[in-house]
Amino acid sequence: MLRQSQSDDNPLASPERPLIALITGASSGIGEATARRLAREPGTQLVLVARREERLQRLAGELAVPTSFIVADLTDEDAPARVLEHVRSHHTRLTLLVNNAGAAWRSTFADGGYANVKRTMELNFDAVVRLTEALLPLLRASAPAAIVNVASTASRVARPGSGAYSAAKFALAGWSDALYAEERPHGVHVGVVLPGFIATEGFPARELLARAATRRIVSTPEHAAEAIVDAGLRGYAERYVPRPYYLAACARLLLPGLTRRVLAGGSSSVFTTQTGADAAEERRIA
Repeated sequence: MLRQSQSDDNPLASPERPLIALITGASSGIGEATARRLAREPGTQLVLVARREERLQRLAGELAVPTSFIVADLTDEDAPARVLEHVRSHHTRLTLLVNNAGAAWRSTFADGGYANVKRTMELNFDAVVRLTEALLPLLRASAPAAIVNVASTASRVARPGSGAYSAAKFALAGWSDALYAEERPHGVHVGVVLPGFIATEGFPARELLARAATRRIVSTPEHAAEAIVDAGLRGYAERYVPRPYYLAACARLLLPGLTRRVLAGGSSSVFTTQTGADAAEERRIA
C-alpha cells in the first residue's frame, strides 16, 4: 500500500514555505501520477511541462492545488529558457525539479546506428542536463531544494535492442551521482529513481502483461510517483520500482559474465517490449 501524505516527511516545505514543484513529462504516465501525488502534499504549487497542451490543461483543472503549465518540447533549443521564464513569472522559488520526460526507440546498434543513439540521448540525457542548468540557480536560491532524475533499471543493466536507451540512462545516473556531491553543500539534494517495467502510454509493456508468468513484474505509475516522493521529499539517494529490481543491478556488479550471458540468450527477448515511441513511428511511416 502506498504511504499517505505526511507533512513531517517533507523537509522542503512548511506552512510558511509551500512546496513548489516542476514536473516534466507531466501529461501522462509517471509524470501525471507524480503531479497527482504531490498535489496531496499540503500547500503544494505545481508547474507542469509537456508537449500536449490539452492534456496539461485538463490535468491542471483536475488538481486541487495552484497549478500552471507550459507546453514545450524539451529538445528545442529555447526550451530551458522558456521554462525558466515561466517559473519566474509565476513563482519566486522552486523547491523540487522532477526530470521525468523521456522515451525509447527499440533498435539494435547495427540497425539504428548513431542516429538512434543521438535522438535518444538528446531527450533522455541532454534535455535533462540543459533544463537543470537553467533552473539550478533558482533551486540553490530556494534551498533546501531537490532534484529527482527519473532514470531506469536500464541505467544499471543493458539489454539487446535497448542499448541507446541504456546509454542515456547510464549517463543520467552517473551524472546524478556527481551532481549530488556537488550540490549537497548548496542545500540541493539529488535523488535518482530507477523504474523497471511500468505500464504507461510511453512504455505499455503489453507483451509482459499478456503473460501470466511476467505480469507480476510490471508496476504502476503510482508506485513510481511514490518513489519520486521518497527521492525528492524524503532525501533517498535512489529508489528502484518495484524495489526487487535492485537485484538485477547487484547481479550485474557481482556476476557480470553470467548476467551478460543470460541477457544475450534468446529467452531474454521477451523483455524487449514495444514502446509508445515505436508505435508512433510505425504509424507515421504507414
